[in-house]
Amino acid sequence: MKSSRSALTALILIVACAPPAQVVVDPPHIPGSFRDSLLTGSATLHGTLLVPANRGAPVALLIAGSGPTDRDGNSPLLPGKNNSLRYLAEALAERGIASLRYDKRGIGQSRVAGLSETDLRFDHFVDDATAWGRRLAADRRFSSVVVVGHSEGSLIGMLAAPAIPASKVVSIAGAGAPAGDVIIRQLSAQLPPPLLAQATAAVHRIERGELLDTVPPGLFALFRPSVQPYLISWFKHDPAVVASRLGVPLLVVQGTHDIQALEEDARAIAAGHPGATLRLIPGMNHVLKQTPAGRSEQMPAYSDSTLAIDPALVDAIAGFVLRPRN
Repeated sequence: MKSSRSALTALILIVACAPPAQVVVDPPHIPGSFRDSLLTGSATLHGTLLVPANRGAPVALLIAGSGPTDRDGNSPLLPGKNNSLRYLAEALAERGIASLRYDKRGIGQSRVAGLSETDLRFDHFVDDATAWGRRLAADRRFSSVVVVGHSEGSLIGMLAAPAIPASKVVSIAGAGAPAGDVIIRQLSAQLPPPLLAQATAAVHRIERGELLDTVPPGLFALFRPSVQPYLISWFKHDPAVVASRLGVPLLVVQGTHDIQALEEDARAIAAGHPGATLRLIPGMNHVLKQTPAGRSEQMPAYSDSTLAIDPALVDAIAGFVLRPRN
């Protein structure tokens, strides 16, 4: 059962909506960096806006991944910071691209008093991204809004983009199949057959919109009753179908050493969108760093802020954002 517990611990980091935890956010530290906040009605969300010196710059709305991942790409479930999204924002600013990155509701400085996990829905994250995007679209300092979503933020961004409206969309390390399929795929190589069968049955029930009466003890962390309504709201979305509905250019970026999202995910998203650009970055892992391929060898990068993000990622995104639309 030890291997089952370790597998579920990894899954909580990847796909589960973990309970909110307080994250200390570093103050702005470069010129043109400002704190920003957005009142959504039920929550006040907090973010960091980076504005380069050039006037009329495009602005990227950076959307973090699943669990308690904050605006900088860090999680309190890990022993240190990787600062992946913070470094991406700074690198884009150096290329003349503004950015807004934010703590999603329930995370970091966007903690909501009285918000219970039972009340959280995936649609809340989409609505919040839409509200941030519309704020940026109305700001005359910026020429256009580009949505850049990482991991779970890829799906959030693709769902929010039409309502902003965004001029372009970037998906980084996004899942290419509904979340239930991804969970089964990840568990299939890690759980013993009896527990895997129980997990598969649980996923299929949640996909049908059903709440589980009982949860096997070995699966409680992933399918605890308080998170099931969120999972129901999340599992209904197919990223490839969502991509097919985008009426703007789409860049799909995937690292070849990513142990959480796979090349097949990137190809599925790109295949759903006519004219999508697919960019595979050799050696890049899920937190946007160059690492060895093995899980154990690359895990330290998840907590290492001394490692820069892959420059090929910055080149791909900056080139896509700054390229004129035909």
